[in-house]
Amino acid sequence: MHFSILLLLTLAKAWSPTNSYAPGEVDCPSYLNESDYNTDDRRGFIRAANSISKEEQDWLAGRENITNDNLRWFLSLANMTDFNIDDFMDELAEKSRSNDTILATPRIGLAFSGGGYRAMLGAAGQISGLDNRTHGCYEHGLPILSAVTYIAGLSGGSWFLSTLAFNNWTSAQDILDQTGQDNATWDLTDSILSGGGFFHAFGYWDSISDDVQAKEDAGFDITLTDPWGRALSHQFFPTLEDYGASMTFSSLRDFPVFKNHEMPFPIVVADGRAPGTEIISSNSTVFEITPFEIGSWDPSLYTFADLKYIGTNVTNGKPVNSCIGGFDNTGYIFGTSSSLFNEVLLRLNDSSTTSFLSSLLEDFLDHIGFDENDIAVYKPNPFYNSEWAALDSIVSSETLDLVDGGEDNQNIPLYPLLQPERQVDAIFAFDNSYDTDSHWPNGTSLVYTYERQFGSQGNHTAFPYVPDQATFLNKNLTAKPAFFGCYASNLTDLMDELETDYVPPLVIYIANRPYSYDTNTSTYKMSYTDDEKIGFFQNGFEVTTRKNLTIDEEFRACIGCAVLQRSRERLGYSVGDQCKRCFDTYCWDGSLDTNENTIGVNFTSSGLTSQSDNTNATSGSVRLGADYFTAKLVVMLSVLCLVLF
Repeated sequence: MHFSILLLLTLAKAWSPTNSYAPGEVDCPSYLNESDYNTDDRRGFIRAANSISKEEQDWLAGRENITNDNLRWFLSLANMTDFNIDDFMDELAEKSRSNDTILATPRIGLAFSGGGYRAMLGAAGQISGLDNRTHGCYEHGLPILSAVTYIAGLSGGSWFLSTLAFNNWTSAQDILDQTGQDNATWDLTDSILSGGGFFHAFGYWDSISDDVQAKEDAGFDITLTDPWGRALSHQFFPTLEDYGASMTFSSLRDFPVFKNHEMPFPIVVADGRAPGTEIISSNSTVFEITPFEIGSWDPSLYTFADLKYIGTNVTNGKPVNSCIGGFDNTGYIFGTSSSLFNEVLLRLNDSSTTSFLSSLLEDFLDHIGFDENDIAVYKPNPFYNSEWAALDSIVSSETLDLVDGGEDNQNIPLYPLLQPERQVDAIFAFDNSYDTDSHWPNGTSLVYTYERQFGSQGNHTAFPYVPDQATFLNKNLTAKPAFFGCYASNLTDLMDELETDYVPPLVIYIANRPYSYDTNTSTYKMSYTDDEKIGFFQNGFEVTTRKNLTIDEEFRACIGCAVLQRSRERLGYSVGDQCKRCFDTYCWDGSLDTNENTIGVNFTSSGLTSQSDNTNATSGSVRLGADYFTAKLVVMLSVLCLVLF
């Protein structure tokens, strides 16, 4: 822990040039004058989205050396009986030297859904079941994390991802071990809205207001995403000076843990939206943010920009004048992916708050100057006048507006992992969404991702067949892990319809459900006791591991079968007895049960839904948590600090 703090303090010199939340002027990079950055596919800071970046390619080469050894180790631990692991992996490596469609190591991606603190805490528990640093994971878990290439997060999932990544790829176990200590990461006992008590709120929000004001004084527009991101940073980076006010997302490329390929490649997802429009799945532009770039594969933009310099005023990728650094504040990035705070404030303004306090909020919103307050403003637009975009409204505007990555109902950030250029073989899709009346997932995110591929933004990506939401529940596909796209031979009609030869990854869908703890809390619950946090961690571990491998003693082998399936298909291998047994158990068989009158809402210890078995799961329609109402007065007085200071 102390090593991590010293490391981050050393790296701080490479963060915002103003050593504050405000962006500032920096030297323009020398590559702007190089011929490789002035081609048909490259214009200064931007490039066409026809490949992954050279920086990502180089990083993947280093990561593959690590994932190969760790995947071999996990597969040997999984007791797979259909074939010899070392012989198969050696054959993969040999074939990959002469065929670039065959990877020496299967690529695994993790995708963690949005859902506020529920999603953040659930994700921590779920990844702990994959992490050998977790106590008991070797004996009772799926220690495959060191073999993972990509990890994507959205909204609450991006909070979880950013916390781990920017705390030197810490573990969920380490966060859990800090519980009750001073300056603990994720001390959630006090609401983020109050900052640690009624009177402390004034100083807390005054500090945040100073940070945000510095950005505005530097000439940059601000929205509610700015204080929201700063407030989250107080909880995620408690040991950093000023809670990471000067830490940028692009600075992760300089962290040794990332440079040395000791962690998966992180991706945060947001949606593009013009003010006054409503996002729907078919027309949203899905943005991804990595340590190297921000941009979209979608035809509407089809452009990526160097994240480090996105505060620079450009036209078609070329700086108009000086270059700017520090705009990509880490808190602002994961605040962009989660407009929860904005929505809480807006709901407060619409609620029964006294007219005096409501007027204070209105004053603050007027000060910001935006009617669409769930938008994160990126101005100047890093894609201004980009020549590769199909949608002129994105690149002709001086402002790029991004919003919560789940507003298009794709609450699991799968899209970046479906890009053929990334060659992902298997995706663990962790769903902590809030879909049903009883506050559990029902597969909605997968349904919307499936439907999107047939629209104008599909761009020849492919996603395997999935059923409707009623079938997800009636067929118990949320009560235990469910595999989709198990056999490439069953996807040929889909690929023909999409006019692509790209075989989509096999999807391992793991939905939030109760084993030892009821984790269906409100998205708007703003504080958690230590006992609640521990309950989430424990239940998440059990969700990932099928209750500590007690429900299915072959589950490790089944995960191995899923991860290797695409590689084995490329080499022409048939499915052996063990993997066939696994696929018969976990693969969706294509059948439907659309009767909404028979949907089960509870869970048995064996992992199946049941109408008769009782749990303590919260029921009822979606609502704001009780913490929301108790925080109303504190928030409004906190807004007063923002207005006055």
